[in-house]
Amino acid sequence: MDSDLKPMDAEQLREYGHQMVDFIADYYNNIESFPVLSQVKPGYLRELLPDSAPTSPEKFEDVLNDIREKIIPGLAHWQSPGFFAYYPSNSSTAGFLGEMVMSGFNVVGFSWIASPAATELEVIVLDWLAKILKLPTQFLSSGQGGGVIQGTSSEAVLVVLLAARDKALRNIGRNSVSKLVVYASDQTHSSLQKACQIAGIYTENVRVIKTSSSSNYSFDPDLLREKILEDVSFGLHPFFLCSTFGTTSSAAVDPFDALGKICREHRMWFHIDAAYAGNACICPEYRHYLEGVEEADSFGMNAHKWLLTTFDCSLLWVKHGSDLIKSLSTNPEYLKNKASQAGQVVDFKDWQIPLGRRFRSLKLWMVLRLYGVETLQNHIRNHVGLAHRFLQHVNSDPRFEVVARQMFSLVCFRLRPPPLSQDNGDKLNSDLLHAVNGTGKAFVSHTVLSGRFVLRLAIGATLTEDRHVDNTWRLIRDQAGLLLGTQLA
Repeated sequence: MDSDLKPMDAEQLREYGHQMVDFIADYYNNIESFPVLSQVKPGYLRELLPDSAPTSPEKFEDVLNDIREKIIPGLAHWQSPGFFAYYPSNSSTAGFLGEMVMSGFNVVGFSWIASPAATELEVIVLDWLAKILKLPTQFLSSGQGGGVIQGTSSEAVLVVLLAARDKALRNIGRNSVSKLVVYASDQTHSSLQKACQIAGIYTENVRVIKTSSSSNYSFDPDLLREKILEDVSFGLHPFFLCSTFGTTSSAAVDPFDALGKICREHRMWFHIDAAYAGNACICPEYRHYLEGVEEADSFGMNAHKWLLTTFDCSLLWVKHGSDLIKSLSTNPEYLKNKASQAGQVVDFKDWQIPLGRRFRSLKLWMVLRLYGVETLQNHIRNHVGLAHRFLQHVNSDPRFEVVARQMFSLVCFRLRPPPLSQDNGDKLNSDLLHAVNGTGKAFVSHTVLSGRFVLRLAIGATLTEDRHVDNTWRLIRDQAGLLLGTQLA
């Protein structure tokens, strides 16, 4: 590379861009040859890279070779067809192309005037998705609400918690933070706990309502009502409930209608975290799970989980955008402009934590246009079908048990301990998890439900097919046989 080369050279971009697209295409063609879960040891990369940055430019080919030889071995290949851990983080051709255009423009659309198309496309695309999901009209930009793209659901939860906190304090007094109470179930994502810490909500004022297997680990409205009434009797102020559509552990769905009515009675902010499973509601057959969504003040869903849109792209809808603005708006002199001052536009800097923001609506727009709703629906239905295929495998082997009802594309299961074993199954299943992941052929994760160690197989990679599900089951079955043989020996 020439030492006097300009940082932005269109012809260099053309040349290297072609090589990079070929590199990534080859990566996907060969992705099954890599261990799904990285097999490196902590600190491996420090031994392979120099202590300091190069003084002079290096060759592009050398950089690509280092990615192949030093970076790829340290990756967990989230797009591998053998990736079944956590929840999906879909990639797609359309999402990748959208990311390229977005990076090429590299606009920072914190306000309308900073790039009008970035703001207006986001408003339009979020309305499109709200209509596809059949969300209440109050969540559309045509009213007092609307949608905004956050980085993650963790950010979305923090944003609405701050808005709810400030709204409550305007009613009961700014010095009454110690009276504010937050409610969630024991299946609610840990991001709520972090949001409460940031928002200054007292740890002892965060109520975690226990769930049980009898309700498939969904929120119990009766327990919630009981706890709220108890808190009110002590002079506390219930103000926020976070419910979940597709919990992290078991993909459980909370009863939104009942929970929403309780929130309305006590003038609490009602948020639905639908990070994973909300995507399924683009399919009409799953929309009934959202009964009661009209009671919610906010609704969040990650398009980067199951909607073929590259990370990050978390969608948040609120009924009243003014609640976010009152809590998060700043208006320094250097950002003032006629359109904003006249109230003619929305400035999304006032709907999020940071000032800067990427043009993420562009890739979501491209995904919707290049695939269309029907293709996205079939994508989700295919994954649900693959999960059912795996469930049938589990049910066919009496050594295993299903721990929670299959919801969407997640199966929670465990290996039964041998009769008379001193192990309740936790160590056995932990050993099974590590044995499977240690082969590099698949990556599954775990959780704890009803005090028991449980394996989770979440189907969601774009490239996963029947054969990958069948091969993974055989791998799990064979590793289980080895472990049980050792225990019985």
